[in-house]
Amino acid sequence: MKKIIVLMSLCALLCHAGCVSKKEKEEEASEYAVTNPLRIDTSFTKEYVSQIRSVRNIEIRAQEKGYLQNIYVDEGQYVHAGQSLFRIMPQLYQAELLKAKAEVEQASIELRNSSTLADNNIVSKNERAMAKAKLDAANAEMKLAQIHLSFTDIKAPFSGVINRIPLKLGSLVDEGDLLTSLSDNANVYSYFNVSEPEYLSYQMHAADRGSKEVTLIMANGEALPQKGEIQTIEGEFDNETGNIAFRAKFPNPDKLLRNGETGKVRMTLPLKNALIIPQKATYEIQDQKYVFVVDKKGVARSKNIAVAYELPDLYVLASGISADDKILLEGVQKVKDDQKVRTKFQDPRKVIQSLKLKAE
Repeated sequence: MKKIIVLMSLCALLCHAGCVSKKEKEEEASEYAVTNPLRIDTSFTKEYVSQIRSVRNIEIRAQEKGYLQNIYVDEGQYVHAGQSLFRIMPQLYQAELLKAKAEVEQASIELRNSSTLADNNIVSKNERAMAKAKLDAANAEMKLAQIHLSFTDIKAPFSGVINRIPLKLGSLVDEGDLLTSLSDNANVYSYFNVSEPEYLSYQMHAADRGSKEVTLIMANGEALPQKGEIQTIEGEFDNETGNIAFRAKFPNPDKLLRNGETGKVRMTLPLKNALIIPQKATYEIQDQKYVFVVDKKGVARSKNIAVAYELPDLYVLASGISADDKILLEGVQKVKDDQKVRTKFQDPRKVIQSLKLKAE
């Protein structure tokens, strides 16, 4: 009985070995396509999270103390430059202006009398000069009173949209209290942060990027119909993030965009001498990407790669392999590390063209 069991085990072992050997021979017999990474000048499109700001957005604050007598506008209302927004009770400042006018009139009379007396040598010319100085001081006080009175009528400095109004009619307003804010949304700025390598590519290859036009992707995922233009770049990098801020300006004729919105700026950046491979030539293990490099003896060995940018169906490599390496294009899920394979070479440009990459 024991002999029968041993014989059966030996047969099973031999059958298994035969199957494994047959499988290995089949794998060796399979022919896989290989290619080289390709160096090429191209460009890639990237989206950057952005903050949207009105071209002009200001706080409107009270310049005088008093009761809020009139509110002429509502929250969210569009107003024109010079339009009255609020009125602070003006009676006190009107009285001060009347008093200042009376003092001007009194000083004018004194100056006329002093001039007449000085012309007749009854008083010295210094008396006339003193009366003139008193009139000048009274005029200055009157102008100051006029300014204080004008501050009670608060007007829009430019056309725009009224924000929230925190105070209600009849509220006691102190000097400097916030009444509302005003946003000019005819055009908006979009601020977004760009990494140092991307900034250098953008600046060093200005002729390759074509134009400064960018697209704004709004929070609902739709693109703003109007194109924007990059206007300026901040003067220095953020030491903590290593990024630098770009500013693009977008026309906003429909007043769709408001101050404080978020979105994404889609910008095209040039890539010079980029090393690219098809995405299908890679596989992933624990968020790390790998390719199979086939050596001169036909042995496939896995290599870890670092991806700099992602294009449609392609990866732009930062490191890992060189342009001379032959990488497995097919069978990456079947081939094992250190396995010997039969290969057929495919021209990398034809491979890229088959992926419909538009590159220069």
